[in-house]
Amino acid sequence: MDKFAEIRPYNDDEVHTVIERIIADDECISAIARLKFPRMPQFLMGLVKPVVRRVLHKQMDDVNSVQDFQDKVAIYMEHMVESTMTRFSVSGVEKLERDKAYLFIGNHRDITLDPAFVNYALYHSGRGTVRIAIGDNLLTKDFATHLMRINKSFIVKRSEKAPRKLLAALKLLSQYISHSLLEDNHSIWIAQREGRAKDGIDKSDVAIIKMFAIDARKQVFSEFIRSLNIVPVSISYEYDPCDQMKANELYQLEKTGEYTKGDQEDIASIARGIAGDKGHVHLSFGEVLSETIETPEAVAEWLDRQIVDLYVLHPSNYFAYEKLYGEFPQGVYSEKALPFNAQGLSKERKQFDMRLAEVPENLRENFLKAYANPIVSKKNFGLMR
Repeated sequence: MDKFAEIRPYNDDEVHTVIERIIADDECISAIARLKFPRMPQFLMGLVKPVVRRVLHKQMDDVNSVQDFQDKVAIYMEHMVESTMTRFSVSGVEKLERDKAYLFIGNHRDITLDPAFVNYALYHSGRGTVRIAIGDNLLTKDFATHLMRINKSFIVKRSEKAPRKLLAALKLLSQYISHSLLEDNHSIWIAQREGRAKDGIDKSDVAIIKMFAIDARKQVFSEFIRSLNIVPVSISYEYDPCDQMKANELYQLEKTGEYTKGDQEDIASIARGIAGDKGHVHLSFGEVLSETIETPEAVAEWLDRQIVDLYVLHPSNYFAYEKLYGEFPQGVYSEKALPFNAQGLSKERKQFDMRLAEVPENLRENFLKAYANPIVSKKNFGLMR
């Protein structure tokens, strides 16, 4: 009996059947058509959908394994990197042993792209891709669940409310993560907290660390945590395609105390994140946790410092900080830790000012804080060199 069947990624022998279900799903075909042709009038969609379905059949005809599917995903990732980014850079991947499973814990800025870029970097370095933790709150459509699970995602049941069911779900999740790492020798990616860091502050949730340890049984906490081969991962976007959406959510929360997300808002954020301009994106892999850390709280503090330190600053971060605090901070912004001259960034400053000009006045403070807060975090940790 497969006790992880409800949450685990799909296996190779399930791939063909699942792909047939995805292609047969009319909502999926409509979503792809709308993503591909966003300005097409609704009355023409009925003509376009059969074409989309035929193209998908042709593209997926030779996909019979998870690896086959991820090879197809890599092609789309290549196109996205080339068309929406000025540069994608990676540091630290060369330190990862090829035959070892890691628990990658990363900051969270984009719903789907953060782990996708981890996989992209691992794939192109000749290393195995990760299994990805994804909340069931994002899987409101059957086709979305199928797509995620065929791409090595496993489900985190956040929607459980009853205490006993929630505890059972957390135990199963903890067991699955341990099983993947320690028995399957397969790496995992999970965000350091539930939900994206919309304010630009990367902070680990201690509850996630405690969840890992549910499966520790009678092991000493520090030894069990060390056995998971935790590696902090920090991703930084020069420009966040969803920056205005995030600023609006924070503004509404400040003004009214609540924010009600629209039915299709997560889907819209995913689409905008994929298609929007991102500028330079950098992905940093840190060092594996090898020291003795006695408590979940101390592990979270260790992660926070590492992720903030690994975060690569861009000129956009500096311009936002300057506009908020009236000074251009001294420090570094490239992965090579080189200081840069504020006077030599006229092109970048113009680009930032043009982007800021498109932001409604009432959202500008939250917009700027999201870009400036990575500098604030580095200063708080004494990491600005």
